Amino acid sequence: MNEAGGPSKVTDLRPIIARLRDEGELDDRGARLIAAGLSDGSLSDAQAGAFAMAVLLRGLSAEGRTALTRAMRDSGDLMTWDLPGPVVDKHSTGGVGDVVSLVVAPLLAACGAYVPMISGRGLGHTGGTLDKLEAIPGFDCDLTEEAFRKAVGEVGCAIVAASADLAPADRRLYAIRDEAGAVESIDLITASILSKKLAVGPDALVLDVKTGSGAFMGTPEQAEALAVSLVETAEAAGCRTSALITDMDQPLARAAGNALEVAEAIRCLRGEASALRELSLALSAEALRLTGQDDAYSLAADALQSGRAAEVLARMVVAQGGPSDLLDNPAAHLETAPITRPVPAPPGFVEAIDTTALGQAVVALGGGRVRAGQKIDHRVGLSELRRRCEATGGQLALVHAATEADADIAIAAVQKSYHLADKAPAPQKLIRARAVAEQSDTEEQRDRWNPK
Repeated sequence: MNEAGGPSKVTDLRPIIARLRDEGELDDRGARLIAAGLSDGSLSDAQAGAFAMAVLLRGLSAEGRTALTRAMRDSGDLMTWDLPGPVVDKHSTGGVGDVVSLVVAPLLAACGAYVPMISGRGLGHTGGTLDKLEAIPGFDCDLTEEAFRKAVGEVGCAIVAASADLAPADRRLYAIRDEAGAVESIDLITASILSKKLAVGPDALVLDVKTGSGAFMGTPEQAEALAVSLVETAEAAGCRTSALITDMDQPLARAAGNALEVAEAIRCLRGEASALRELSLALSAEALRLTGQDDAYSLAADALQSGRAAEVLARMVVAQGGPSDLLDNPAAHLETAPITRPVPAPPGFVEAIDTTALGQAVVALGGGRVRAGQKIDHRVGLSELRRRCEATGGQLALVHAATEADADIAIAAVQKSYHLADKAPAPQKLIRARAVAEQSDTEEQRDRWNPK
């Protein structure tokens, strides 16, 4: 308020946008004013769209990208923690059958870390972690901050939805980017992902950047550019970070659909070998290494093999309102679709998969959404999905549907998504590359959570 009691003078943000448009520069002050304008509404939708388009066309320097990320992070509440171990987090850029969070969060907690994970709901062909968890009866993704902190402190991990007070600048810019046609900007993607993640206050962050037919970053070059941007920006903002670039030329799990993926995560935690297990161990080990943990992979593998990680997930489910015996008796709690039908296929080997099309088939069954807020059917989806290089054995998958008509449509969509060959193609690596910060660890960083 000014001395006369009227509203304070609103800063004219047009020069900041014009400078970005003409010179491609955004400094700390400009970034803070843009983030504040996004949060309090003083930046109009037209100005926000112009800002997003200017970033898309001109790009940001590393310093500008970091300034924007910090400003968006600081636009709302910031969480701090006082816990007897490292606070770590994981983020995936999204895909089909990607249920890693349900394995990695309890796995890291079983290794002595604390995982306050903020996740989202699915939109388009990618599934959302919260949708999967809400397939569990009673599971509450909207904990109060007090309940969230209690669950993290007592269990070691909790997975919840972001509150309206967390990075509100991103909440508004995220919607405007789509309307302005600026979704593809790596600078804006970086700031969007990291502003929310860093606001939760992790000591270390591991990123799973997908590439392939089911990824937003379809080519290896695009995925590498995003991974490097994320790692460099997070490190510059003060968080130890690394990224794995991983395969999304096929669904990660053999299931796609909310309740079906929860069941798959449980099988993984119970010891079933799979690509899901392989990637979960790799991401967990990467996060533990960032905290200075020696022999990180062996530590993670033991936590999984011993059943400690499964026990943590069971406690997390109870702490967030779910049944106490979910892991012992998942079939009693996870709803099943009334129609289950096989997807027939001729003999041959799986040469390629249109993974986005498979995700869209799940959406068409009712297991995903095409607009925010749309209700979904947690029961439906696909299971027993054939993977690349495998023989069909006369079947590509099982369809789980609400009606016979839905099943017919899904069967045709799955058949169209698979490309077969007379012989098995060369296998592809699950983990394509690793992106880390250039600077080496200091002795203090190595010993912070691994005291002698």
